[in-house]
Amino acid sequence: MKIGVPKETAAGESRVALVPDVVRSLKKKNEKVDVLIESGAGEAAGHPDSHYTDAGAEIAPVDQIWNADVVLKVGAPSAEEIGRLGSSQVYVSHLNPWVDADTNKALAASGVTSFAMEAIPRTTRAQAMDALSSQAAASGYAAMLIAARESGRFFGMMTTAAGTVPPAKVLVLGAGVAGLQADATAKRLGAIVTGFDIRRAAWEQIASLGGRPLELDFIPDAEGEGGYARPLTDEENAQVVEALGENAKKQDIIVTTAAIPGRAAPRLLTAEAVRNMQPGSVIVDLAAETGGNVELTVAGETVVENGVKVIGPRNLPSLMPVPASQLYAKNLENLLGLMITEEGTVNVNLEDDILAAALITQSGEIKNERAAGRDAA
Repeated sequence: MKIGVPKETAAGESRVALVPDVVRSLKKKNEKVDVLIESGAGEAAGHPDSHYTDAGAEIAPVDQIWNADVVLKVGAPSAEEIGRLGSSQVYVSHLNPWVDADTNKALAASGVTSFAMEAIPRTTRAQAMDALSSQAAASGYAAMLIAARESGRFFGMMTTAAGTVPPAKVLVLGAGVAGLQADATAKRLGAIVTGFDIRRAAWEQIASLGGRPLELDFIPDAEGEGGYARPLTDEENAQVVEALGENAKKQDIIVTTAAIPGRAAPRLLTAEAVRNMQPGSVIVDLAAETGGNVELTVAGETVVENGVKVIGPRNLPSLMPVPASQLYAKNLENLLGLMITEEGTVNVNLEDDILAAALITQSGEIKNERAAGRDAA
């Protein structure tokens, strides 16, 4: 069988679906697997074509890659790319299936068997394939580095002959993978870190990384399905927003990470809360692309309000293309392990709970109920 890895075409996308080490691993596990790489696909992630050929891959023309038995990408395919796919193929990438009805329809029309990395279930068995988590770790790390650069502050306490500069005060909203990585990064840089999450199980995780949990005891535990936070009632949300606004006044840097796939990001900081922060403070909103946790956030832009920077970055994992690609490639390798037989053929066994959950289209139909419901809406 042949696995094809085309070059990413989305603006600003620097990751690659497979790295040479994973190519080498796939070949070692099964000699009947051939990997075809488009020339230049890995350059932005630090992997020239020679690294792939050394690992046993073949640099192939685009047409051959898109005709492979399995095609792997990072970002969702364009309409033109979907047009290259057929019913005998398997396609795997991020697809944004809960909100992108047009892509769902086009994939179904092509007849391709498609899997969305966002739909990998949050189970113990699926952890090694969970691309949302692996890429969120890169996002949390990158966000804190952006905050450090834009704030112009020392993160750790600095004692000099001219006096002592106190450490930066950092608040991280949300304690999923991205939030916890932001907590850990800020702590390693020497900041005083406070973390917040409406799920009480997260408070212990924040503390384990050296942060101080911001415990709002007036809100009942809000852990919902799949480990994500449940939506708050209007009354609960108003209480949280008020409390966070008061706490924001004390912070030099805030990183917000609260997001639930397929839903608009919860609003956590009002414009008034931003205006009440000290001039020179910085907010980095990781939820910018889904509406933002901050009222003033504009995706892809930096808004300055009363001297406070509100940064709404897009596609943060692409700022860390080397580790982000490495992690994503391992996610794919583990997923492929459920499909590739010892004989080197593809077997999509939908009795496997992971494959069944991640399947979006097959045989001309949208198979995923949530994606189909969104499509119908």
